[in-house]
Amino acid sequence: MNTPAPALFIGHGSPENAVLDNTFTRHLTALGGRLARPRAALVISAHWLTPDARITTHPSPPQIFDFSGFPDALYRVNYQPTTSTALIEELRHSYPDLRPDPARGFDHGVWTVLKHLWPHADVPVVQLSLNTALDRAGHLALGQRLAALRRAGYMIIASGNIVHNLRQLDWQSPHGAHDWAQRFDQRIQEALEQQDLAVLTAPAAGMDQDARLSVPTEEHYWPLLYVAGARLPADRLEWVHEGFEYGGISLRSLLLTS
Repeated sequence: MNTPAPALFIGHGSPENAVLDNTFTRHLTALGGRLARPRAALVISAHWLTPDARITTHPSPPQIFDFSGFPDALYRVNYQPTTSTALIEELRHSYPDLRPDPARGFDHGVWTVLKHLWPHADVPVVQLSLNTALDRAGHLALGQRLAALRRAGYMIIASGNIVHNLRQLDWQSPHGAHDWAQRFDQRIQEALEQQDLAVLTAPAAGMDQDARLSVPTEEHYWPLLYVAGARLPADRLEWVHEGFEYGGISLRSLLLTS
């Protein structure tokens, strides 16, 4: 029996990490160097929100610079992996409710991360959108459906942040964390280690103050649920990176391997 492809959640942080050499990016580079190349990667980013679930089907998805105000070096990054026709066909056959989107390219939640994992853009990529009609349990359930892709040799990569509050950033603390951010990050770490899906999918309406500050909007938290859902019984959880940016962004990243 073939070993399933890994599943990976990356707390991607600032887009500028694409051009920075720091502990976070070095951990990503090292991870890419030791992981076997998958057939292709299905990537879920916090930065593609749609009223249904869609997949990229452009023959050569363009690179999207969906941000502003950063150094010029970031806008000169050229990272354009090819798509995977085989993965697109598998998705459209097995999950007919996923709508094809032939115009969509790869947003920065995709390429700023993959640039460090696979700097030569030599792994084909298909992106899955975040369906805004789903609640947390719905995103987890879709991740559970997609787990079968791992057994077929396709890696699942989710790119978001467990804690993401841009209104509470502390520009004087580039590697620090607010107390509430630390507590929520720790809560989710423990829930992932214990596979406590009830905690991971607790409705947003019932969140306490730590959670409300850590997850003021859902889009950066949802990608984590795809990796939690795609977890297989024999998986081992490894923390790839742990840390914060500017008080209000968690860079916690994890790898699942069987």
